[in-house]
Amino acid sequence: MEAGEIGGALLFAVAAAVAVSVGAVDFSRPLTAGAPLDFQGAVSWLIGILDGTSSAAADVYGAWVAVRGGVIAPVLQVAVWACMVMLVMLVVEAGYNSVVSLGVKAIGWRPEWEVQVEAPRRRRRGEGERPLPYGPGPDTHVYKLSIAAACELQWPKDRIIVQVLDDSTDPFIKNLVELECEHWANKGVNIKYATRTSRKGFKAGALKKGMECDYARQSEYVAIFDADFQPEPDFLLRTVPFLLHNPEVALVQARWSFVNHTTSLLTRVQKMFYDYHFKVEQEAGSATFAFFSFNGTAGVWLTVAITDAGGWKDRTTVEDMDLVVRATLKGWKFVYVGDVRVKSELPSTYKAYCRQQSGGLVVVQTYSDISLVKKFYMLYSFFFVRRVVAPVAACIFYNIIIPISVAVPELYLPVWGVAYIPMVLTIVTAIRHPKNLHIMPFWILFESVMTLHRMRAALTGLLELEGFNQWIVTKKVGNDLEDTDVP
Repeated sequence: MEAGEIGGALLFAVAAAVAVSVGAVDFSRPLTAGAPLDFQGAVSWLIGILDGTSSAAADVYGAWVAVRGGVIAPVLQVAVWACMVMLVMLVVEAGYNSVVSLGVKAIGWRPEWEVQVEAPRRRRRGEGERPLPYGPGPDTHVYKLSIAAACELQWPKDRIIVQVLDDSTDPFIKNLVELECEHWANKGVNIKYATRTSRKGFKAGALKKGMECDYARQSEYVAIFDADFQPEPDFLLRTVPFLLHNPEVALVQARWSFVNHTTSLLTRVQKMFYDYHFKVEQEAGSATFAFFSFNGTAGVWLTVAITDAGGWKDRTTVEDMDLVVRATLKGWKFVYVGDVRVKSELPSTYKAYCRQQSGGLVVVQTYSDISLVKKFYMLYSFFFVRRVVAPVAACIFYNIIIPISVAVPELYLPVWGVAYIPMVLTIVTAIRHPKNLHIMPFWILFESVMTLHRMRAALTGLLELEGFNQWIVTKKVGNDLEDTDVP
């Protein structure tokens, strides 16, 4: 027998009902206390199945083979080819992004080539350039670091407001954060402490509430930082000029760097995932269609663009992606500046990382004046391939179909799908991480496990299942070590 046939036989061999029906175990003889069961018949029956000498077992196994070949295998074969189509789409999308990002790196392309950039000059009171750096949800371990980083941003003091959005429900935390804000206010920083009585809408609700303040409405730019993000003092000087001299640009996104990526193997493989996202996906989107996903933090928005796109919506917990789509449909462009990095922390536990990856999806609306090519890119690459195809195809094919194929030898699995496609995807990722080749095997295993969580998140958001709009917070440890990130 082939390995698949043995596997199929064993599925029926363990069924007690079948064993009784063919007399494998004699239950008619009463048992005395402590007397062992006689499994000699069961062992003989199993051997009969495997060597084909048992006629009753052969009949059962023949029925299984008929069902397997006539029903199970055809259904699985359709699933295999559907997965092959999706995997090819994934390879094409990953290959395109990699070629673009490598081309950008080879020619030394900079965002400044496409947009005008000049250093901001100090203006008189009453004139423009009024940024509003703020961040929701302070964490007890990092609130001092993040507030200090925002207060130390270099910008004319009369032209900047630091808004701290405290959405916590713990009175003790609220008191700590408010005292820290008072500490910086006493130093002459124009800092505002904002809170609310309800957590409706979670982060999107907090951002919406923050923008309703009078001083926020007067600000031309909004720099957003989550509680664990620590921007460098020159962050505004390196990002706001892109918005200042280019009226069609709505967002400038900076790159994340990680202060704790060397802590464990888990943080190292996480860093590989995020580095690919920023080095390849974000850079390719910015260089071609001026469209990519806002990462929810470490970015500067043009206030009028947020208003034009309809403001922050709390209909989903992926408010950053939701706003990006609506702004793009209004014709706004985005700029990714990879050499501007903002320090942050990676989740230190596997459970925390899985919870962080549980965000759902938003649906692209069909109206807009943007080009058909850009709309196709949004639907195909950004949403369908990355958010649906990648997790669903990888999880179903590699984690479900391939293991099942051991028991279904009639199922045909193309070698190029089983081996070549994952090899290409691994090379595409590894080529941007030459110093991390030694942990690639662990990265492959890690991503294989994560496909299940990402598929669940994709289907939950797509079908609006229970929990699709659930807000999840990952705890931080307040690591303020210097980042040793490499280009």
